Amino acid sequence: MAVRIRLRRMGAKKRPFYRFVAADSRYARDGRFLETLGYYNPMERPAKLVVKEESIFKWLKEGAQMSETVNSLFRQINLLAKWEKVKAGESGDDIEIKTTIRERSKKKKKKKPATTEIPEAETEKTSEAETT
Repeated sequence: MAVRIRLRRMGAKKRPFYRFVAADSRYARDGRFLETLGYYNPMERPAKLVVKEESIFKWLKEGAQMSETVNSLFRQINLLAKWEKVKAGESGDDIEIKTTIRERSKKKKKKKPATTEIPEAETEKTSEAETT
């Protein structure tokens, strides 16, 4: 059985709320799971994460793989740095796990290029050419 730590979508329409779960990789995204490991609420500003470190480390020791999104979120809250220390046999108590992540910067809209105005000299030339 290939266990993955991934997000399970919950919440209302257009108001997502996610739970970190350990699930068999063959199960559906919102289907059966083995254990709840925390939650992630991206709708709050700043986004809030709560994790059960002991449970996550237990599953990682047993060989569970993380999805790309979970890996990214855990890196942002310093959980992966703590996991590396724990895996190396150190305590990892010096690393503090954050409960929020910084907001992503919003994409800037490209401004439309300003309309180029034709210089007056050129308009005079074209009007003279039209009259002759």
